[in-house]
Amino acid sequence: MLEGRVPRGPREKYGEELKLRRIAAGMTQEAVAREMMCSPTLISHYEAGRRLPSPADAKRLDKALGTDGFFARWLEDLDSKFADHFAAAAELEKQATEIRQYGLTLVPGLLQTEAYARALFRSYNPNYRTDDVDRRVVNRMDRAQILEGTSGPVLWTLLDEAVLRRRVGGVLAMATQLRKIASMAETGRLRLHVLPFGVGEHSLMESLLTLMSFNDAAPVAYVEGMYTGNLMDDPALVTNCRTAYDLALGDALSQGESLALVRAAAEEHEHDQQ
Repeated sequence: MLEGRVPRGPREKYGEELKLRRIAAGMTQEAVAREMMCSPTLISHYEAGRRLPSPADAKRLDKALGTDGFFARWLEDLDSKFADHFAAAAELEKQATEIRQYGLTLVPGLLQTEAYARALFRSYNPNYRTDDVDRRVVNRMDRAQILEGTSGPVLWTLLDEAVLRRRVGGVLAMATQLRKIASMAETGRLRLHVLPFGVGEHSLMESLLTLMSFNDAAPVAYVEGMYTGNLMDDPALVTNCRTAYDLALGDALSQGESLALVRAAAEEHEHDQQ
């Protein structure tokens, strides 16, 4: 990776190779677009890694560039386990040296237990399929593997108190989830802070936020909403997001106070089971 650049994910690598092959073939984006009967803008999106071609379009690319099925075969390997809006962020998680995450209403995915994640995925669909939920849970658990061992990222976690109070999956699942977070903080696997209700308004009220830093590339910020997400690498936007995170962190409880609150919330959930 080059200094100042966002780490390249699979889509970006695909797009860069497409650009190299197009130039080697002596073709402009407009010429490729004519061969494929699409707009030059679409070719531009492919080359920038913002979009991937459909299987049919990948075959048309190969025909236009004379690449003998290269892009169609590569596309098969880029079938992400995650939603399109999150796929690039998921790849960058694996390369990050530091992750700072804020949970507005939910426990961040990297920290979720299987029971918590399963309850969420069931709630997202009116007629969920068990095999689909199982697949999503496995993918989410696999993401957390980056936190194992000594080579994983430094992890900061800031939670709104609402995350502690909403019972996802029932009282036992919720208590287990909170105890996992507390245990990770106590053993040094994450730095934990909670924004209590008493703080009132704060700088992160509008969105969850993930900040990622890298050894040899520029930092990025990721925000997510309903069926959409935005991975930001513009330096000014990333700086604004980091400032918002720092402001909220300044309003949060200390790690000791946060641990006590998380454990107390877990006990309250367990008590209500009795």
